[in-house]
Amino acid sequence: MNSNEIRAHGVSHGHRAPRPEYALYFSLILIVAMPFALIGWVNRLVRDRRLPEMGPFARAWREATEITPEIFRP
Repeated sequence: MNSNEIRAHGVSHGHRAPRPEYALYFSLILIVAMPFALIGWVNRLVRDRRLPEMGPFARAWREATEITPEIFRP
């Protein structure tokens, strides 16, 4: 089976162009995750008495990057 036959049968998902809906959901999840990431960052700062490896924005970005594709998974 070649790649065209695989795509025709829906077996391979390949690379897809980002859709506006993906960007919208990503942005909303990032905005919602920011306060929680900031609270978690401050908590670790106080508890460990040193700066965490990831800042609050990087932590929220990672969470949005992990959660958003799950919404669009078939």
